[in-house]
Amino acid sequence: MRRAVVREATRQSDASQLVLTGTPEGWQPSILDRALSYPQLRFMGSKFRLLPWINMVLRDLPFETALDAFSGSGCVGYLMKAMGKEVTANDFLRFSCFVAQATIANSRVRIGKETLRDLVDGPGSDQRFIEKTFRGIFYTPSDLRFLDRVWWNIHALPKGEERAIALAALIRSCVKRQPRGVFTVAGDPDHYKDGRRDLRLSLRSHFIEQVDIFNQAVFDNGRLNRAVNQDVFRLDPSGYDLVYMDPPYVPRADDNCYVKRYHFLEGLVCYWKDVEILQETRVKKIRKPYTPFSYRRNAEEAFDRLFALFSGSILVLSYSSNGYPDLPILVKLMRRQKRKVEVHRRPHQYSFGTHHAVERDKVEEYLVVGT
Repeated sequence: MRRAVVREATRQSDASQLVLTGTPEGWQPSILDRALSYPQLRFMGSKFRLLPWINMVLRDLPFETALDAFSGSGCVGYLMKAMGKEVTANDFLRFSCFVAQATIANSRVRIGKETLRDLVDGPGSDQRFIEKTFRGIFYTPSDLRFLDRVWWNIHALPKGEERAIALAALIRSCVKRQPRGVFTVAGDPDHYKDGRRDLRLSLRSHFIEQVDIFNQAVFDNGRLNRAVNQDVFRLDPSGYDLVYMDPPYVPRADDNCYVKRYHFLEGLVCYWKDVEILQETRVKKIRKPYTPFSYRRNAEEAFDRLFALFSGSILVLSYSSNGYPDLPILVKLMRRQKRKVEVHRRPHQYSFGTHHAVERDKVEEYLVVGT
């Protein structure tokens, strides 16, 4: 029975509506039911569809506290929260941190109907930065005006979980309304005539739906969970029984630049303050922060430093056969810190948006565990 639920949930864009809505009073979700209720993002390299497999590997490891060192979409940190662990989710991207704050660090706070009404219909501000900057690039004029208004209404909320939920809902709304969920190509979603509901709904309608979905994702696992926004090498490594690592890596083809694909989201959460817009780019990209994991010349040394930094914890590296360094190199590096290194393997096929997966998207996923 569990397998049927898992297969169906992974096919849904809003698994939370499938798993948690309409359940009997007093029903307690299993770990996987809870994890698959996560409001997943169409996020490059997301491990959402691999959560059942990751759960099977993690459940046999002895840990109570965990660091999700590169939290990304947040789904693995949320899985570990569902497992009852004390989780710290970290990412160097601000928008990922807000998603983790809304779903992992947040145990009780939800946005009420009155607050939602104020966010959607409040006066906002007379600033029109988003409309002026991105008109003719992303979304419709009415969508852009909504973004300007709702951002300032969100900004009026006190800092904390309520603001994080609102920003997470806005982030997911923008991803769902944007063709393919990335911001590398300009285009009005209304020009896409394939009938997709996500492209037909306005950002306002998406936002109202997403607030409800993120409200449903809130639960208390009885632990003090955190979300932080740091370069991984600046983190204090102490206090974690287990460190889960899913860093960007140098792929065989294309690139792994998250900022290139999601620059709009990263700028949105701070209203493009303290970021540099590359005005010469058609889609108004922002300058990406440096990470050594993105460059072949630095990647091996970066993994060596990473494993050494967290050598006092159980190490779990999520990796793929289409990445560099190769698996034998990573195993060798981890063995410098750990006496026992095991590799768990699983075939996987990535697909993105409405594009069919191609042969190079068929990979082998690895969980490299050092104890």
